[in-house]
Formats: sequence, C-alpha cells, structure tokens
Amino acid sequence: MFNFKLFWNIAKRCNADKYLLIFTGCLLLGTFLVMTSEPGIHNYWDAFWYTFTSCASIGFGDYVAVTVVGRIVTIVLTIYEVFLVAMIAGLVVAHYIEVVNRLEHHTATMFLDKLEHLTELDEEELYELQERAKEIVL
Repeated sequence: MFNFKLFWNIAKRCNADKYLLIFTGCLLLGTFLVMTSEPGIHNYWDAFWYTFTSCASIGFGDYVAVTVVGRIVTIVLTIYEVFLVAMIAGLVVAHYIEVVNRLEHHTATMFLDKLEHLTELDEEELYELQERAKEIVL
C-alpha cells in the first residue's frame, strides 16, 4: 500500500524534500561540531549517537553537552526535529488523502464507463451497477 515514489513526489510538491535533506546536513554538521567541542565525546560515532538521541527526544544521558557550542547545537537540532516530525506527519496524511482520491477517481471512472456501456453488460454486472448506484444515492 505504501508507495515511496508517490510519497517522495508529494514531499517534492510541498518542498519537504529540501527540509529533509537540510536536516540530514544539519545532523551531520551538528555531529561534527559536538565531536570537536565536547570533551566527553571522542569519536564521530559517539557524537552521532548523542545528536541522534537528542533529536529523537530520547536523551539517554550517557553523553551530556557541557559546552556552549554543544548545547546550542543540541537545542537547534531538537527544535528543527520537532518541526520536521510535524511536517512528516502532515505529509503522511497528504499521501493517504492522495491515495484515497486516486482510488475514488478510478472507481468513479469505472462506474461512468459501465454506465456508458449498459447495453453490453450482463445481468450480474447490471445488478452490481444497480447496487453501486443505491450506495451512491444513500
């Protein structure tokens, strides 16, 4: 049911793809800044772990920002992540609505096609069409 290509097209139309790419860049840059400024974090993977857990609002506490640069990076990334999560939730809803609209359009097109070719339908198809018409009216 989930179509990543359709989701990415929706993200492009909403300019959300840029925000996702910018966030990835900020996360990597923030990781580098934390690694270079924090005395308790000595390698890139530990710095990435710290920035990821900070962005995910988990904050295990195994690493703590003690410098001004580390705290500012943490605050900026966390705020950006909160807005990004809200935007992704909106994109998921937009994706779902577009899928539903496509299905409804496809169903309506099929219904109109059957109406145009009534003389070619057998009794079972006519009965199905009659029941569909009752559902639409009610």
